[in-house]
Amino acid sequence: MNPSTSAPRHTPERALELGRQTLAIEASAVAALAQRLDDAFARAIDLILHSRGRLIVSGMGKSGHIARKIAATMASTGTPAYFVHPAEASHGDLGMITRDDVLLALSNSGESEELLRIVPLIKRQGARLISMTGAPESTLAREADIHLDAAVPQEACPHNLAPTASTTAALALGDALAVALLDARGFGPEDFARSHPGGSLGRRLLTHVADVMRPAERVPAVAPDTDITAAVVAMSRGGLGLVCIVDNENRPLGIFTDGDLRRAFEKHIDLRQGAIASVMHPAPHTIAGGRLAVEAVEMMERLRINALLVTGDDGRLAGALNMHDLFTAKVI
Repeated sequence: MNPSTSAPRHTPERALELGRQTLAIEASAVAALAQRLDDAFARAIDLILHSRGRLIVSGMGKSGHIARKIAATMASTGTPAYFVHPAEASHGDLGMITRDDVLLALSNSGESEELLRIVPLIKRQGARLISMTGAPESTLAREADIHLDAAVPQEACPHNLAPTASTTAALALGDALAVALLDARGFGPEDFARSHPGGSLGRRLLTHVADVMRPAERVPAVAPDTDITAAVVAMSRGGLGLVCIVDNENRPLGIFTDGDLRRAFEKHIDLRQGAIASVMHPAPHTIAGGRLAVEAVEMMERLRINALLVTGDDGRLAGALNMHDLFTAKVI
């Protein structure tokens, strides 16, 4: 269909005006939901939380797109959920729903024919129904065990036709359900990372220091009485930018880095004489291999250092890592 020839001519000013108007209308619609949340929301959380089955989310058209997103958010935050298309449910997919499940049905009008067609069948199976509509007196709202009011005073569409504010409100209400449920389940960052192992969050929260460190055999280590020159040669060969000074039981006593070497040159220290213990940093900062790699990043940034020694439970040198290792592992 071609746009109406009577449509107003596009101007940057009109585009900005409509953009701001849309955002204002949708923001107002979402804000109004917070004022209307009541006991029905709490009962919906309790029903889903104590269900022995899964949360099934369904809707037609634009509501269907929102329903898919809600199901995906639920599934990734600890509430087993999936989307069922209401039209497909009438042609066999209804068998995916059991008596232990909860159906969350979205329809702005509350009169979606495809949804209303399967409601009696859902009820007959013994599954519970939560409806989310913009019409509290609608058929879907009346038939539901719990109704969530997602009504908006107007759409952002200039003609008050295209689902805009109503879909935004439904999406926000779905997010509110998901957040309340994840809190009730005690769902934390590590749980989230386990359901997102391929993303950056998964890498950050599931990667431990031991996963990215250079093992002890690849860390240059010398005794405290080693000549400075020999220690610098060992540091150069190690490729880590540091040499660890250890006692006879391989416990770190100090550290000397390439930064220390540059500063020694600036101070005109004679590096041809003396033992490495005379120029090392004593009591070096260390971290355990079982700690999260992001904790190593935080520690290095806070202390303004580029490398850390890793120690085992016995205090012996277990490895080392630097910022480059963390970049390579995509932890930062």
